[in-house]
Amino acid sequence: MQTAAPLSRPIMAGVVTALVGFTSSFAVVLTGLGAVGASPAQAASGLLAVSLTMGLACVVLAWRYRMPITAAWSTPGAALLAATGVVDGGWSAAVGAFLVAAALILLTALWPALGALIARIPPSIAQAMLAGVLLPLCLAPITGLVANPWGVVPVVVTWLIVARLAPRWAVPLAFVAAAVVVAVSLIQAGAPVDAGLLIPRLELTAPTFTLGALIGVALPLFIVTMASQNVPGIAIMRSFGYEVPWRPAMLVTGIGTALGATAGGHAINLAAISAALAASPDADPDPKRRWVAGVSTGISYLVLGGFSAAFAALVLLAPEAVIPAVAGLALFAAFGSSVQQAIDDPGERIPAVVTFLVAASGISLLGVSAAFWALVAGLVVRTALHAGRHRSRDGG
Repeated sequence: MQTAAPLSRPIMAGVVTALVGFTSSFAVVLTGLGAVGASPAQAASGLLAVSLTMGLACVVLAWRYRMPITAAWSTPGAALLAATGVVDGGWSAAVGAFLVAAALILLTALWPALGALIARIPPSIAQAMLAGVLLPLCLAPITGLVANPWGVVPVVVTWLIVARLAPRWAVPLAFVAAAVVVAVSLIQAGAPVDAGLLIPRLELTAPTFTLGALIGVALPLFIVTMASQNVPGIAIMRSFGYEVPWRPAMLVTGIGTALGATAGGHAINLAAISAALAASPDADPDPKRRWVAGVSTGISYLVLGGFSAAFAALVLLAPEAVIPAVAGLALFAAFGSSVQQAIDDPGERIPAVVTFLVAASGISLLGVSAAFWALVAGLVVRTALHAGRHRSRDGG
């Protein structure tokens, strides 16, 4: 009879899941929150909020359903915020948009027709929008090599070497290299670090609601969170033999998003890529025990949340271009996947290209961000092209 693996195995799998998930993309979260108007303290609060809410979501879902269900912050959503910039109404309007996105996630759980409506958006259009949003961020390592070669080269070289040897750890160790660069620059400058920056705290913001923020932030944030996180997350879990309960998962992540919104948390969702770390046989040969990895992931996120202020301080004190380079490297895989899915179907390629270009342009029209107009442009072009084909076939 096969001996059961020690319980420490799924526990460590959960710790690794949280470490990889957190260190790979926290810089993207801070960049996105800062771009839509958060002060450094408010951005640090937002990082703490999503760390706590996704940690609790992991524990609740994994414990209740005895599955290795893991939650994560919306990395594509944070990238969307970084590309959007300050909206009409500033930071408080962005917070209002986070609350609306939470309401839409909850509505998806309570009203299946909304989920069906989102599913009708062609994947090529949704992925092209995401790719366009990610492009400027993914260029940061390249432009950073010119702007600050001494700071960025160690980060990029570390990432490249580790990507060859241990891909899972490429971005976390690139962040470690960035931390070393920051430490060296602080020592050379002899600049003291304010200890108050290292204390985690929640900064609440009263939300306001503006049309530009609702259309330009809330709606695209909801769409990319659903299309790039929740739906793939369900599929990845299914590939390991787990049927995640859709409605409870959306209720938990929707409530978590709502609870974190006024503290600056943009959105939480089901984990996608990192979900495999806790759900695969590597976590535990026995599928019935892998839920322990989900709980361990959640507890680890709660612990990491305690260091959120220190991570935010690191970003604040970093030399020019270093942290954007880390954020860009963290998004390379997501960008490549989005581009591939956007142009995979030759019949959808032109609408996808239009969507991508509009999203990448960064235009803002009527106070609404490029992400929304990219969706509109892509759907209009797709409708026009498909309608033309149908008429040609009918006439022939």
